[in-house]
Amino acid sequence: MSKLPLIIKREYLAKVRNKSFVIMTFLSPILMVGMVVLIAYLTKLNDNEKRIISVLNESNYFKADFITDESTAYVNFENISLDAAKDSTANLGYSGLLHIPGDGDLEMIAERSYFYSKKAANTSVISTIENIFQEQLRQQKLKKMGVSSHDFAQIADRFEIRTSTFAGEENLKGINELKAAVGGAFGYLIMMFIIIYGGFVMRSVIEEKTSRIIEVIISSVKPFQLMLGKIIGTSLAGITQFAIWIVSASLLSLVAFAVFGIDPDTLNQGAEMTSVMGGNMEGSVPSPSRAMEYVQEIWRLPWLMLIIFFLVYFILGYLIYSSIYAAIGAAVDNETDTQQFIFPIILPLMLAIYVGFFSVFNNPHGPIAVGFSLFPLTSPIVMLMRLPGGIGEGGVPIWQLLTSIALLIATFIGIVWLAAKIYRIGILMYGKKPSYKELFKWLRY
Repeated sequence: MSKLPLIIKREYLAKVRNKSFVIMTFLSPILMVGMVVLIAYLTKLNDNEKRIISVLNESNYFKADFITDESTAYVNFENISLDAAKDSTANLGYSGLLHIPGDGDLEMIAERSYFYSKKAANTSVISTIENIFQEQLRQQKLKKMGVSSHDFAQIADRFEIRTSTFAGEENLKGINELKAAVGGAFGYLIMMFIIIYGGFVMRSVIEEKTSRIIEVIISSVKPFQLMLGKIIGTSLAGITQFAIWIVSASLLSLVAFAVFGIDPDTLNQGAEMTSVMGGNMEGSVPSPSRAMEYVQEIWRLPWLMLIIFFLVYFILGYLIYSSIYAAIGAAVDNETDTQQFIFPIILPLMLAIYVGFFSVFNNPHGPIAVGFSLFPLTSPIVMLMRLPGGIGEGGVPIWQLLTSIALLIATFIGIVWLAAKIYRIGILMYGKKPSYKELFKWLRY
């Protein structure tokens, strides 16, 4: 292993001195921040547009319900026909016309009401109008049943049972899902890093194999040492680039938001629109005090522990997958031939994300969640989804955590050993596209 540090140094310097590597290291954060700033800026411009809705109300209802606010203005038309109201709305460039006919009771009027617009109506505008109609209809039905609005408000209060641990610590509804989402974000980061930088190792092996440099190197270095050095060296280069991306992107984001006067909260408009499209279900939006409890609960997560184990699973997970990528690079002559082998590698990562979310959300200590958090090819993602719940009582048992890490280390050593056997034969073979059957034969040599 005396030559391993030299191989690691060679691989690391070869990557970081590469012109394209240097360019993308500094250009990628600018492009990413630029895209985020552009989206936020366009969202801000879009929100500044005030919609004007004309209302032709021929009934005795809804006289004071359509109130102008910051985003929508209502203009009332009186003593004109529906056709004239449509023409006026179109000529004035208004967003649409709400027509409320005057004959019949409230239910008949609501059924015959129409919203006219030149194009498809805006979802938030339609949702606001529907809520106004629904409130009026509900009030009328309550009066017919002899129930006052005040009495109904008391009856309609949603009940939520309070939960607590045996130690007396109060739990919040949905906090397990929120914790799993935090861990899932760490796991998704690992998956993206593996997909992006695992290919670095594979392409590095292919380049050296096609240039025949590998024939000179292999005469003085064992295949196991060479491949291990390439994996570690390329991994360090990838981590260096990734760290530069995180730091520079964070600084650029702060500067860009300050210069353009963009509130980062504008990026949450998509989530708010989703809630509007789903309907404003009563009790679905937590009160500000309740929302603050969720924020405090997230703040109380063991962040230091999460970051430490994120780095552990990040490194071990990447080493396992990069060794597989290296074996594929040794088995083929060009990057086109790698397509048949790539999907089986990515499949466990995709399975970990989807199965992890479904299983950990429902039951973080169930057999599926535990099994996938121990299986080495999925544990770097699924275990990180379970860790926000803590370690020990009420969280991940210590034996499961230690077993998961031990299996990762053993799997890495085993895969490197197996990959080295493929490496030993594959790096010297040219002009032939290997099949899975041939790869199994190489493992027996």
